[in-house]
Amino acid sequence: MMEAGGRTLRVATWRLDKKSEHPPILFFNGIGANIEAVAPLAEQLPERGFVMFDMPGTGESPDPTVPYNPFTMSWTASQILDQLGLDLVDVMGVSWGGAMAQHFALQHPGVTRRLVLVATTAGMLMVPGNPAALTKMANPRRYIDPKFMNEHFQTLYGGVDRDGAKHQKDSHIGRLKPPSPRGYFYQLLAMLGWTSLPALPFMSKETLVMMGDEDQIVPLINGRILASAIPNARLEVFKGGGHLFLLTHADESVAALRDFLDAPDTDAERRRAA
Repeated sequence: MMEAGGRTLRVATWRLDKKSEHPPILFFNGIGANIEAVAPLAEQLPERGFVMFDMPGTGESPDPTVPYNPFTMSWTASQILDQLGLDLVDVMGVSWGGAMAQHFALQHPGVTRRLVLVATTAGMLMVPGNPAALTKMANPRRYIDPKFMNEHFQTLYGGVDRDGAKHQKDSHIGRLKPPSPRGYFYQLLAMLGWTSLPALPFMSKETLVMMGDEDQIVPLINGRILASAIPNARLEVFKGGGHLFLLTHADESVAALRDFLDAPDTDAERRRAA
């Protein structure tokens, strides 16, 4: 537990005590998701550090007492990095957390090296997903009833398991911990009316947009919009990938991440560093 920005948050870190040629990744999770949901990704990137935290009212972070928004939570995340002694990170976010990652990079450009946006949108100005998936997503049973989640997994997230590891779905369901009602509501409230679209042309960071072409929650067109609006962005589409392609296409996803994050600094990045 860490105190940051006037909040108590559960923070997880990986390998920050080990010397690395790569900056750590600051990861923003999807709505209602706890640290454990994405912990396997941190384990698959052993050459770099990782920082992740449970949003207020999710995982083991206490309920929020007052609402928050992307500005205040980005500031809180920067306070966590300060306490950990980190002055440069690669920023990554999935789904709801992808919006947070965009805002953090815009608000704290000096701390952000590169940006990875996974299965996400520009906020309120988005192309909505499959109504059947959105209806299931709004049902809190997906967090507290493993049988419900298992039955509706395909409708919710779409895609096929490229790695052929069906057990990964069960493992993912087993790692989920339901958020509190207030925590979930405040996460929804935080993005009400928010969009990054007018600011994206001013995003100066090298950006990787990762999307699944069978995502039922965030259709591929949203990734195309992000990639076209951000000057230094490239789009990586995972064939047969649903909303959780980081899980079902794990090897492919990690390879794309490494290819992007390990690429030599661009001239613009070197100029900014100087």
